[in-house]
Amino acid sequence: MPLSQFMGAANAHYYATRDPLGSRGDFTTAPEISQMFGELIGLWLADLWDRVGRPEARYVELGPGRGTLAADALRAMAKAGLEPGVDFVETSPTLRAAQADRVPHAEWHLDLVGLPEDAPLLVIANEFFDALPIRQLVATGEGWRERLVACQDTLFLPIAGDRSFDMIIPRDLLHADPGSILETSPAGVAILRNLAARLLTQGGAALILDYGYEGPAVGDTLQAVRGHAYANPFDTPGEADLTAHVDFATLKEAAEAEGLIVHGPVTQGAFLNALGIEARTEALARAAPDRAEALALDRDRLVDPGQMGDLFKVIALTAPGWPIPAGFA
Repeated sequence: MPLSQFMGAANAHYYATRDPLGSRGDFTTAPEISQMFGELIGLWLADLWDRVGRPEARYVELGPGRGTLAADALRAMAKAGLEPGVDFVETSPTLRAAQADRVPHAEWHLDLVGLPEDAPLLVIANEFFDALPIRQLVATGEGWRERLVACQDTLFLPIAGDRSFDMIIPRDLLHADPGSILETSPAGVAILRNLAARLLTQGGAALILDYGYEGPAVGDTLQAVRGHAYANPFDTPGEADLTAHVDFATLKEAAEAEGLIVHGPVTQGAFLNALGIEARTEALARAAPDRAEALALDRDRLVDPGQMGDLFKVIALTAPGWPIPAGFA
């Protein structure tokens, strides 16, 4: 089967059967590290909403985890006068239950199709695109082939298919060394195009935060995480989180082709620093001096170049006529 089919099936089972977050899960995301992450994003949305004239709006989050980011963002937004309706795009029953505890008034959807059509959308996608299925093309001595996954007994292994894909390879990569891998995410591009159609029709903005790079580039970024450690992606499918780095250049190109205005990408560290995470850390430390050291460590984990600061990138997409968002001047 194509790698995209293997990855999609494995992650569908994985997310449907557990809460993967936190110390008891397999990984930790930025909202779980510090409340400051969600608070700053909430204020970012409130500022944009204020400058566009304070319309009725919907808060939409794609893959909202436990609902931690939304709870923190909505609390900060409310202090700025923004109290939008809430829509979560989530397929996991386990995570929906956790989200309901934190944001009980939310409405849930399996995809973008069910989102309300009567108001601008304020969309957040934090570590959402990295979990979408990818296709991998691998350079061989006979040209580029799709990477497939074969099963022998209970062993899954990647292999190169027989069909040539030379016709879709960028010219400067056509003669790459054998073993070179080119990744694409048709699912990610499709979702972005659907989101763009909504923003163009209804107005609004989207903020995408994820770990990734600005392509095109060759390299195998498929990875599995289990118990806060890296694992073999082809071992015990459905029991580990499978992800791949996001190609922000492709997302940017697709959004611009649909007519959206794209801001960035910038690094997560630069973005959070521009939004005032240092001042927020100091304010929280004054309120709870015994937590000052822990707060500083959390801030550093989010913004330091050697931690999440440079690996994670941020882009904003806005409908034509909407102002330039904070953090992208």
